[in-house]
Amino acid sequence: MKVRYFDHAATTPVREEVIKEMIPYFGVEYGNASVMYSLGRNAKRAMDIARRRVSNAINCEANEIYFTSCGSESDNLAIKGFAYANKNKGNHIITSKIEHHAVLDTCKTLERKGFKVTYLNVDKKGIVDLNQLINSISKDTILISIMFANNEIGTIEPIREIGKIAKENNIVFHTDAVQAIGNVKIDVQKLNIDMLSMSGHKFYAPKGVGALYVKEGINFEKLQDGGEQEKNKRAGTENVAEIVGLGKAIELIYSEFNEYNKKLKSLRDYYISEVEKNIDGIKINGDLENRLAGNANISFKDIDGAELLFKLDEKGICASAGSACSTQNPMPSHVLTAIGLEQELANSTLRVSIGKDNSKEDVDYLVNTLKKIINENKRKIEKNKA
Repeated sequence: MKVRYFDHAATTPVREEVIKEMIPYFGVEYGNASVMYSLGRNAKRAMDIARRRVSNAINCEANEIYFTSCGSESDNLAIKGFAYANKNKGNHIITSKIEHHAVLDTCKTLERKGFKVTYLNVDKKGIVDLNQLINSISKDTILISIMFANNEIGTIEPIREIGKIAKENNIVFHTDAVQAIGNVKIDVQKLNIDMLSMSGHKFYAPKGVGALYVKEGINFEKLQDGGEQEKNKRAGTENVAEIVGLGKAIELIYSEFNEYNKKLKSLRDYYISEVEKNIDGIKINGDLENRLAGNANISFKDIDGAELLFKLDEKGICASAGSACSTQNPMPSHVLTAIGLEQELANSTLRVSIGKDNSKEDVDYLVNTLKKIINENKRKIEKNKA
């Protein structure tokens, strides 16, 4: 059975061009980047190229990029590292109720250590309340952390406005841009972003590698002790092969940005229109305009989300009920709850995230399969009522 993959927000396949560039660093170029002889210098040179590629993609200096293992580590390093280093300046942090758990749980940890955190509300589209943001700022506020784009409903936040508010109030602004890289053009200078997190496996690089941008001059503490890698901010021997892969992948995705996002948006809009035409009782979640090009989050009436995913999987379709990091949690999505979705609809939601290798044929197969599953479910409900 052919697999039709519609879960690119969870992870993307590694591109062949990326694998090709990584391969030498698993074998021939196996040097440790911290040593001085030629094998080590070759590894260091490869990392420098990757660092420049990342910095070019978001318009910052190469020395402002720190390599990590993933987006979650980048979020932890940014938020905890900054909070610990600057607690003498204040102890208040502002974030939103729809952040990834890498941010929410980090903030809860800081609350247990004496920090105060404000969790901003969002509207029905998932957009943060800017008035609440402004009114929440106090003399003790040292950090604002708002995600660039939501991983479940695809809503893109008003990052430019948030960055402006932060700058005007002399507050550092961090954004979790894990879902945005490759899907949004990002200029950290124009957007007044001080720290930014990313994860390679969301843009066709491998799992297990990420990066953190920290503006020069911002003080943050390291979270683990050991060696002095990454300017003594992230101890541990560098994963050279995967860093090379991340650098190549981010360069490729932005070199193809317009074509890539045009294709994703076209397929996304086609999918939504076909679902609207063929299936009754649906609700599209998130902002219909300010959203990631490949994201479609739809609630279907009277069907359990887990059952829907299982039946789709039987037909070779990979999709998601929400964040891949929360699929074992039986509780409704905190994102869908925050936008006011009632529990029944929240538990019957399907997230489809389209990627570069999807086709119109794939979308047609998905819609037809969904239609059959939901019609069968309706007949079962009617039979039970009879």
